[in-house]
Amino acid sequence: MIVVLDTNVLLQARAAGHEYHPILQAWLNQRFTLAMSAEIMLEYEEVITERAGASRWAILEKLFLISSNVLRVDPTFRFHLISHDVDDNKFTDCAIVASADYLVTDDHHFATARLSGHRFQVVSPRELMKAL
Repeated sequence: MIVVLDTNVLLQARAAGHEYHPILQAWLNQRFTLAMSAEIMLEYEEVITERAGASRWAILEKLFLISSNVLRVDPTFRFHLISHDVDDNKFTDCAIVASADYLVTDDHHFATARLSGHRFQVVSPRELMKAL
């Protein structure tokens, strides 16, 4: 199973007491492959460093770099599925190029991507946890 995580989902999932933490645990236990592009990795770095600190980002970055269940993609085409917050298109572009099964988010801007006809499903973190 290939999954793309929106930044806020990853941010919340890394906190041990958070209800989304089982998502990070499932990834660490090789239950799914995490797809990401360089653009997504940069956003992860920016947000996690800002909200959790550089040392926490360094640990997560190292895990991303050494893990066998990370799929790195480099979308060269922009699909423009999201018009309300165009910055979110990096996640849909990654999901398409990676042939992802799920794009996981709580962000309502992704509603249009649900109707795109592409292979991936836009699901909430709770829906992903049920699928796992």
